[in-house]
Amino acid sequence: MKLSRSLIGLLLLATVAAPLLGQRSDAATLTLERVYASAEFSGERFGPARWLEDGRGYTTLERSQTAREGRDIVLYHPATGNRSVLVPASRLVPPGESRPLGIADYTWSEDGSKLLIFTNTRRVWRSNTRGDYWVLNLGSWSLTKIGGDADPTSLMFAKFSPDGQRVAYVHTHDGIYNIYVEALSTGKITQLTDDGSESVVNGTSDWVYEEEFFLRDCFRWSPDGTRIAYWQFHTDGVDDFHMINNTDSLYPEIISFPYPKAGQTNSGVRVGVVSAAGGETVWLNIDGDPRNTYIPRMEWAANAAEVVIQHLNRLQNTNNLLLGNATTGEVSTILTERDDTWLDVVEDLQWLNGGEQFTWVSERDGWRHIYVVSRSGAEVKLVTPGEYDVVSIQSIDEPGGWIYFTASPENPTQRFLYRVPIGGGELQRLSPTEEPGTHSYQVSPAAAWAIHRYSGFGVPGIIDLVALPDHRVARTLVDNASLKDAVAALDKGDFGFFRVDNGSGTMLDCWMMKPPDFDESKQYPVLFYVYGEPWGQTVTDSWGGSTYLWHLMLTQQGYIVASVDNRGTPAPRGREWRKVIYRKIGVYASADQAAAVREIGKRPYVDAGRIGIWGWSGGGSMTLNMMFRYPALYHVGMSVAPVPNIRYYDTIYQERYMGLPQDNADDYRQASPITFADRLRGKLLVVHGTGDDNVHYQGTEALINRLVAANKQFTMMAYPNRSHGIYEGRGTTLHLRTLLTEYLRANLPAGERD
Repeated sequence: MKLSRSLIGLLLLATVAAPLLGQRSDAATLTLERVYASAEFSGERFGPARWLEDGRGYTTLERSQTAREGRDIVLYHPATGNRSVLVPASRLVPPGESRPLGIADYTWSEDGSKLLIFTNTRRVWRSNTRGDYWVLNLGSWSLTKIGGDADPTSLMFAKFSPDGQRVAYVHTHDGIYNIYVEALSTGKITQLTDDGSESVVNGTSDWVYEEEFFLRDCFRWSPDGTRIAYWQFHTDGVDDFHMINNTDSLYPEIISFPYPKAGQTNSGVRVGVVSAAGGETVWLNIDGDPRNTYIPRMEWAANAAEVVIQHLNRLQNTNNLLLGNATTGEVSTILTERDDTWLDVVEDLQWLNGGEQFTWVSERDGWRHIYVVSRSGAEVKLVTPGEYDVVSIQSIDEPGGWIYFTASPENPTQRFLYRVPIGGGELQRLSPTEEPGTHSYQVSPAAAWAIHRYSGFGVPGIIDLVALPDHRVARTLVDNASLKDAVAALDKGDFGFFRVDNGSGTMLDCWMMKPPDFDESKQYPVLFYVYGEPWGQTVTDSWGGSTYLWHLMLTQQGYIVASVDNRGTPAPRGREWRKVIYRKIGVYASADQAAAVREIGKRPYVDAGRIGIWGWSGGGSMTLNMMFRYPALYHVGMSVAPVPNIRYYDTIYQERYMGLPQDNADDYRQASPITFADRLRGKLLVVHGTGDDNVHYQGTEALINRLVAANKQFTMMAYPNRSHGIYEGRGTTLHLRTLLTEYLRANLPAGERD
């Protein structure tokens, strides 16, 4: 959630900008230009990497050694390190062109004989999901564009059939979405759906499903390639949201799209199955109002006869796992998950034992654990007992009998790789004990190898190829030596993780960065970096990129920078930690943040009269909460893209954590920062992009009205036609960070005080 920023006067620009943006003084001192207007702190490029199903190794993209432009697709053998160019860039030059295709992404057919390339991409909301697709036949080296005479950048989610002989995709034209199948040998195109319209969407999702369920690609090949199962969205009845683009033409352009705000009408969603050769769709007979239930996940159920569906009620506290018959459309419930608060969509359903069992992740015993469930749902076995959370399943080695997953039983700021026998048994940690921090893995199909990424707080990431299960490093793929050297040369003060009591015995995780010339006998201003909502942690032992560098720059200028994770953040600390904030999303979180500030403020080197806070999106909302609810504690707040009134946000996210506003209007009022805007006492900067399709600028305008009515002075900056990330347009990122830095320096003076 975001808001907008305010301009600082020209005198401030003249006096402050020079030392902040001026020449790079030396390797030890950071400037905004070094961080945001140079490539000095960019990491090395790697990937995307793909493990081959046949076990030969992995492929990745590398700059071509023979062609002037483009990238080669290179095959590496994990055991020997032998390298061979599988697809040279010279083979990716379309007929009549002189340059090879730019590869945004690529996939292999199951037999490895064909390559599908995604190129010339275009952004759709958050991600570049539209573009062109080309198929390269490695036997004949023929390069064929998919889609016939379709308009450029009009195809989405193309994927091979299991036998590699066809490609299915969504084609969009004038806002109409339909699914097609193309035979690679003949070029024949078969249209599978023909009812796409302005309000009927086939094969991709509406705005809110994409944003909150990460559901974009909405069709699936059956394992035998005879059928395709797909989602269909009916957006009629969903109110349109309108944005105004004032900058790209002589007259304003109105951008409209269906956006269901909390408590309002959702799209109707259903799942159907159609023959890959064309014909009538068999619609699954799923109970319930399709506008008041959700279908966030659907896959084939380890055969070509049934699909498996997660079906959530609107409150998202009941998840029915369904098996749907692809021929008759009949549906049966095999497992039901319930909670008093909300349930997260299960991302880790994987079939075992030829489809007789599947994995499931549940918090039913108070911790997020892996279960193995029989196909009928009659037998449910806990595989990972104990008072710790499983973060996610990384791989299943069924022949070897192991489930690989990430977790961190002792330290919720870190992540490590573990494994456990599929049938349950002793837990084994595979990540090295001498490497605290955050570990992630891309495991090979047989779980013998993994591409391992590791970083720590202030420690840029490295990428290794490791052998499993002993985690032996076979070779380093990316060492980021230049980035590490640049970071190592910077002046840094002490840094540490610690915990504080929230006043009721619950310990909150925190970190703190101190100035390089820190003197414990002096007092310093503290800037808190906050998110605080159920979607993210800020207190993690991982590389923070440019945000870390900006915070480090502030410490060099005389600030202490700190962060606190309150209850309700998605730390692996058990169900009670995460879900205690149900219907109190802004209340308990802000109370925890305030308690932490009081405790940290007792430290002799903290100047309790110079406390600031800043955050983006949910962190922007939390910044408003702290400035309004606890005005005596915070003196400066910088709120970027917030949701001042949670009634303005979307159904899926807001109702998940707050219930329906029709049922608990007062909870919505109490959870919204705007309710307490008349309590503002400190200096407030609000920043928002007017083209934010996610967290609407409308919310900031409502906050402005409330502050004006209360005669509360504040500063504001609106970035025309920028989205939620506020990065579009030349110079935007540097301008935004300059604004934040100058506002902080002007209103929360840096440096020590006796």
